[in-house]
Amino acid sequence: MAKKHAEKSIGQELADGFQEVADFIRGKPLPPREKLDGNSHNMSIESRKYTPQLVKKTRDMLGVSQSLLAKFLGVSTATVAGWEQGNKKPGDLACRFLDEIRQNPAYWIARIQQTVSEKKKTKTA
Repeated sequence: MAKKHAEKSIGQELADGFQEVADFIRGKPLPPREKLDGNSHNMSIESRKYTPQLVKKTRDMLGVSQSLLAKFLGVSTATVAGWEQGNKKPGDLACRFLDEIRQNPAYWIARIQQTVSEKKKTKTA
């Protein structure tokens, strides 16, 4: 009997979710959600420390040059080269972005390709 109750609960959750989507399509605002903040939620988001090898490996995952990665991250080519040669260390924000790239490289490859395509279109227009 408990199993049926659990299934009904999941079914009800699905039905409620579909109803919420239907209401949203009809113009009804979504119900308020619980605000996420650092005080009420325990989060551990620490970026890894990037060695020169890991920076290069991350860039290789994307299949881009140092200059293209630099443009995408908003830093200079010399900065990316410095990271890969061990002369400089990526800052916290760059490490966080590199972590995001490593988490879902397919997404970022598509984003880079989209950015490059858009730039090509504006040059030919």
